[in-house]
Amino acid sequence: MSHHIVKADNLYYVYPDGTRGINGISFTITHGESVALVGANGAGKSTLLLHLNGCLTSAKGNIRIGDDTLTSKTLKAVRRSLGMVFQDPDDQLFMPTVFDDVAFGPMNLGLPEQEVEERVIHALETVGASHLRNRPPHKLSGGEKRAVAIAAILAVSPDILVMDEPTSNLDPLSRKRLIRLLQSFEHTKIIATHDLDMALDVCERTIVLHKGTITADGPTLDIFRNEDLLLKSGLEKPLRMQEYNPVPLNKKKTHDHDHDHDHHHH
Repeated sequence: MSHHIVKADNLYYVYPDGTRGINGISFTITHGESVALVGANGAGKSTLLLHLNGCLTSAKGNIRIGDDTLTSKTLKAVRRSLGMVFQDPDDQLFMPTVFDDVAFGPMNLGLPEQEVEERVIHALETVGASHLRNRPPHKLSGGEKRAVAIAAILAVSPDILVMDEPTSNLDPLSRKRLIRLLQSFEHTKIIATHDLDMALDVCERTIVLHKGTITADGPTLDIFRNEDLLLKSGLEKPLRMQEYNPVPLNKKKTHDHDHDHDHHHH
């Protein structure tokens, strides 16, 4: 099943201003793997993702998606097998209704109307957004938009799902729902995220990026246990792996009310 493979081979990318965004990155992700891409802001996560679907082209090195090396000729095939959900759903939703947005991809594949409709219904059901089908996307909440953007990608039924910060700006309930949804996908998944607790729930493998290079690549739990590595990469342990030491509010009883008041502020 090579068509689910994502392979980067010695990628380099220099921003127009001369900054090196990606500095010699190589990895192979195989069929059905779920991989978290983590790193501090500016580590190169989004830049790397934009290479995977051909939005950016590397200065050196190449990318293989499935059976195809990514070139202008294979771009269409690659975008069919690799679905990308951008960080801001507004970059993805542009049709008058949710239904039209989710139907856009399958229609572009030239599928018969009946099948397009089936795919849209199924994709909206999968993300729990069936009730939104006739709504204008710009009137939805952040969580609803995110769900619809994911449905729009699922409707094309890609082999590989790539997501940039999928839990950002989601309320706790939407976040929980998204995590359950991601856990249920059997696709190959690559998820760039700051949300290490989500990475722990969804991805068995983690790649750490720091200043455009890979500083670690291995089982998620091993990487998140390695405090030195996290610190060097500008990351903190997932919240549930941090030891919780609450600071007692009233350390010492004083008669000085102002002082007491101060304590409660902290």
